[in-house]
Amino acid sequence: MKIVYCDSLVIGGGLAGLRSAVACKERGLNTIVLSLIPVKRSHSAAAQGGMQASLGNSKMSDGDNEDLHFADTVKGSDWGCDQKVARMFVTTAPKAIRQLAAWGVPWTRIKKGDRTAIINAQKTTITEEEFRHGLIHSRDFGGTKKWRTCYTADATGHSMLFAVANEALKRGVLIHDRKEALALIHKNNRCYGAVVRDLITGELIGYVAKGTLIATGGYGRIYKDTTNAVICEGTGTALALETGIAKLGNMEAVQFHPTGLFPSGILLTEGCRGDGGVLRDVDGYRFMPDYEPEKKELASRDVVARRMLQRIREGKGVSSPYGEHLWLDISILGRKHIETNLRDVQEICQVFAGIDPADKWAPVKPMQHYCMGGIRTNAKGETALAGLFSAGEAACWDLHGFNRLGGNSVSEAVVSGMIIGDYFAESCTGTYADIETKLVEDFINAQQGYLDSILANTGTENVFEIKNSMKQIMGDKVGIFRDGEHLASAVSELEQLYIRSKNIGIKTKRLSANPELEEAYRVPKMLKIALCVAKGALDRTESRGAHSREDYPKRDDQNWLKRTLTSWEDPNQTMPTITYEPLDIATMEMAPGFRGYGAKGMIIENPESLRRQEQIDKIRSDMEAQGKNRYEIQEALMPFELQPYYKARNERIGDKQ
Repeated sequence: MKIVYCDSLVIGGGLAGLRSAVACKERGLNTIVLSLIPVKRSHSAAAQGGMQASLGNSKMSDGDNEDLHFADTVKGSDWGCDQKVARMFVTTAPKAIRQLAAWGVPWTRIKKGDRTAIINAQKTTITEEEFRHGLIHSRDFGGTKKWRTCYTADATGHSMLFAVANEALKRGVLIHDRKEALALIHKNNRCYGAVVRDLITGELIGYVAKGTLIATGGYGRIYKDTTNAVICEGTGTALALETGIAKLGNMEAVQFHPTGLFPSGILLTEGCRGDGGVLRDVDGYRFMPDYEPEKKELASRDVVARRMLQRIREGKGVSSPYGEHLWLDISILGRKHIETNLRDVQEICQVFAGIDPADKWAPVKPMQHYCMGGIRTNAKGETALAGLFSAGEAACWDLHGFNRLGGNSVSEAVVSGMIIGDYFAESCTGTYADIETKLVEDFINAQQGYLDSILANTGTENVFEIKNSMKQIMGDKVGIFRDGEHLASAVSELEQLYIRSKNIGIKTKRLSANPELEEAYRVPKMLKIALCVAKGALDRTESRGAHSREDYPKRDDQNWLKRTLTSWEDPNQTMPTITYEPLDIATMEMAPGFRGYGAKGMIIENPESLRRQEQIDKIRSDMEAQGKNRYEIQEALMPFELQPYYKARNERIGDKQ
């Protein structure tokens, strides 16, 4: 039996995991990061468009601040987010951008003088004053009042990941790649580490730590059509679920990106539309202004994705051998702009669609992209299982509620790594791993027995057929548009697939170098995650953000202003347990209201919203009359906890605080 000891164990080697590991090393902790793959190939590198932070540097960002970023995030979430977490996030994001610059991220910078931009399909001249020259630039993204998405051309995630990974390595973080956590070691409601499989040798290893943090990303690969990498299967999230103690939050909140390259599914960044690209139908007609006259292509992602499918349903899709799609036109931006700011998009279109987007329109269709749901944590990143934390897309922190704004994901990954990573490090510093070796051995033996049973099983079920069936069901029945009939069918069919997965037979009978074995133990975990998504969606009889029920088209604040919690207490269960966590309107800084895009009149109001809004208006009016500044007013409306060095006021050009 092999056991590895450390102070802090981080499962997941993307931006959130690596930044959390840096926070641990800053406190002198012995820190190990486990990763399925070399960390610089983590899915964080796939983020193209940018990272939101209210710097207010450029002409089109002038006047931006935390209040505006907060309001955009809350509205974007369709009032499903934790507003205190949103405040923590927007306050820390500018500091994160500047720290990343110091670590080597080559943010695109402002150049003084005139520049041409495409706004609402029209060429516009923007003049950047000399005092802005050299400051970090930002581009427009959907659902925001200001241009606040900082970027490095269209390879932002790549440059961020390399910078954070290099910083982690420089500080001595130990990275054990090609390692997969199979189960969490826990006793008496406390986590002590994980049982980990070496993907090369097949050996099982016990990793014991004072604290464990899961940052394994999303679960997009439970869908057939997704922009997610093949490693984004949700098995890290399932580790927490299978403890029977930790819960998952808002699993039905799944985002579909409007512009997945069709049919490959590779992401074409929102930066395409942020920079002025437009969507066109089979006739070449720009249709988004008809549906969203104010925000057009830059409404929130859930709205744009639904409008695109609506256009196809109306008979205006483009036929192809692979199905119907629409067009993304960035040719109007000009070749120079594309080859400077969207060069990765250009290469993706050339390699995977055989077109140059500077000359031809790109075929696109909405595809699964991001998971707002995940392991439910409090504002410090703590789960219901003591000693277990979570950060990034794997977590339901809950910054995004039921819809994430573009540019808030890589931003959340780094910012949560800073904030939660610091709380995690503090927790590891103040505790000891008082664990018996026998407990570790028991967990290792249990997992070894499970793997041996898969090899010995003479069942007739094919794991690949089960996996593909799951993906098809999720795509067909738990997609962008949902209804009770199809969701009920999906839940029933997924449950039967999960039952069948207990009778999988595999042909290759060895513990190492066996992809079939890996699928056999991963797919049941994926099915549990899929059931959490489908059952949560079936039971939530309203439409909120990315969760769109055609049979319940209104957002129902009267009955559904609450967070879905799913758990799996008994290993013999075939369905998740669903409970709910209410959102308290009386403590919100922004009372629920109209988002500012999408159709009006589609809300079932909660009477508490009006009462809270009256309180907010009175507090604001009284304090403004007393000459109080925006920070004092904000603190009076909704106090929030944050480390003092992150809560410190951000400096901006021309901002007198």
